[in-house]
Amino acid sequence: MTSERFDIFLVCAPGLEPVLRDEARELGFTDAAAQPGGVTVTGSWADMRRANLMLRGATRVVIRIGGFRAFHLAQLDKRARKFPWAEFLRPDVPVTVEATCKASKIYHDRAAAQRIERAIHEELGAEISKSASVRVMARIEDNLVTFSLDTTGESLHKRGHKEAVGKAPMRETLAALFLRRCGYTGAEPLLDPMCGSGTFPIEAAEIALGLAPGRSRSFAFEHLAGFDADLWASERAAISPRTTNLTFHGSDRDAGAIKMATANAERAGVAGITRFEQKPISDITPPEGPPGLVMINPPYGGRIGNRKLLFSLHKSMGDVLMERFRGWRVGIITDDGGLAKATNLPFLPQEAPVAHGGLKVKLYRTDPLG
Repeated sequence: MTSERFDIFLVCAPGLEPVLRDEARELGFTDAAAQPGGVTVTGSWADMRRANLMLRGATRVVIRIGGFRAFHLAQLDKRARKFPWAEFLRPDVPVTVEATCKASKIYHDRAAAQRIERAIHEELGAEISKSASVRVMARIEDNLVTFSLDTTGESLHKRGHKEAVGKAPMRETLAALFLRRCGYTGAEPLLDPMCGSGTFPIEAAEIALGLAPGRSRSFAFEHLAGFDADLWASERAAISPRTTNLTFHGSDRDAGAIKMATANAERAGVAGITRFEQKPISDITPPEGPPGLVMINPPYGGRIGNRKLLFSLHKSMGDVLMERFRGWRVGIITDDGGLAKATNLPFLPQEAPVAHGGLKVKLYRTDPLG
């Protein structure tokens, strides 16, 4: 793989693009710019690998590899055959192709994809398979064909540690961006009193230790042309974890959730700095040490539970936090403004809605409670 630079698109949940932009800039992508559905940066092959390995909020990393104009399918076929596929794809690795057409003379997505598939298969020799880990994406807009490669494979929220999940789990990528939106840097403790499978405490612990979120998984770019396994191993080994004297807490009334969270923390390598306890939210108290962040993804009617019964739960949750967690900040994720209001917490101005599991959820956050 050469050191050439190209456009990289970092995909994230709509509504959180500015938060991912800030994370990308912190990682060294100084030209990061928020766009609908993600963030654009420019970089090299090494930057692409680093983005996959290190970004907590991106769901995938897509690179733009070139394109041309085409006004009809025959022209698409001819020019796709001349495209330098061998610079990016291997003849021994299956490929899948997706195409989208917009405001172009070529308007049939599937027909366009078939022409590109045939060009790759006949000119490069690669097999075409719907289940292939290498995905070529063609966008035809205003008669301009642009080719991109998905360098990630399985979504980046699949860190490789969480085998056990409960109902309506929070994806790690979303959790990381919500934590960042609350100003969380890993320099303070965190408590999640409805922790489910432990996503927030585990993510907070990883942030505090400086662990690479992609350290335990593989990526689609490992199957591209010119991939250097030794170089990649050295890049991964160069990430230096930190130490922390903080502990990250989770509790849940459900014993099964505590068992899941404990096992997930063990697999993630953060069992030593996480604590999970079975208790209802009415029994929670601040852990010893400095105040930090209470982060909650509670049940809400569109997700889990009966909405009417949830009002008293949210009110008691707010009462407990106001009475016992002076100096702590709070972040609550819900699709229901009425439930958020029932907590009577002093929330900051409204956040943009975020797509999550078919719903539009919002982050409600506070300054330190007085």
